[in-house]
Amino acid sequence: MSRPTLHRLLHLPSSLRTFSVLSRPTPNYPSHVPLTPLERASLAITSAFGSLLNPHRHDLIAALGEATASPYFISRLHRAMLANPTGRRILRERPRITSKTMRLEELREYPENSVGRAYAEWLDREGVTPDTRDGVRYIDNEEEAYVMQRYRETHDFTHAITGLPVIIEGELAVKAFEFANTLLPMTALSLVAFVRLKKAERARFWSVYLPWAVRNGLKAEEVVNVYWEEELGTDVGVLRGRLGIEVPPDLRGIRKREREERKRERGVREAEGRAAERNGEATG
Repeated sequence: MSRPTLHRLLHLPSSLRTFSVLSRPTPNYPSHVPLTPLERASLAITSAFGSLLNPHRHDLIAALGEATASPYFISRLHRAMLANPTGRRILRERPRITSKTMRLEELREYPENSVGRAYAEWLDREGVTPDTRDGVRYIDNEEEAYVMQRYRETHDFTHAITGLPVIIEGELAVKAFEFANTLLPMTALSLVAFVRLKKAERARFWSVYLPWAVRNGLKAEEVVNVYWEEELGTDVGVLRGRLGIEVPPDLRGIRKREREERKRERGVREAEGRAAERNGEATG
């Protein structure tokens, strides 16, 4: 039996078809880098360790996402978009989210609590822009590569409508939500950063934010099918209600109250220490 016939009978995804590194196939789109299965596995392992050691290496996080999404998980997400009328339209029109298509100076003028205003304020608060997302390179199918790009570029909208900040604790909550919602392995692998949380943060994540993420990620509509460009004027609460997403506890507020409480306790201890010193001097 010939190899093409075997592949056809087994319905093997194209990303599992082997080739020699000396005879790499023609790229399927301008930024495409075809990988052998061994190269893909190596990329997944090295990028996983690298991104754990340095969470600010967005290029490694992007590579990890692509290496682990193929061949099955990104195909599932692609099928989810094809099964949804809005998802099909997104695939057909292929909008991109950049600083040119999302002009922040205009979004800042949107009504209070609108999706566009919340998105712009979230980007301003976190010091990021729509241009910070890496381009897709390691997904073979050209349309599935767009699906990954779309997920990557709309990630900040998920932050904006949930209000979860880009600190480790907030990012883990969003990633857990996205794993339950998209099943992309990278979103689950990112939870390894849990080990970098402090004891109180770990307890809060397990008891509050992980249950919220799993519950909402599973029951909510798949956010990859949201045409965000058409929802900019929508009230955030209305969109959350339509998608079936509950508002998570205010992580910024919780952390602020904890800081104030620690500051208060420290002030009390310092005052007690000074009083003790004065009493010691008086009795001396």
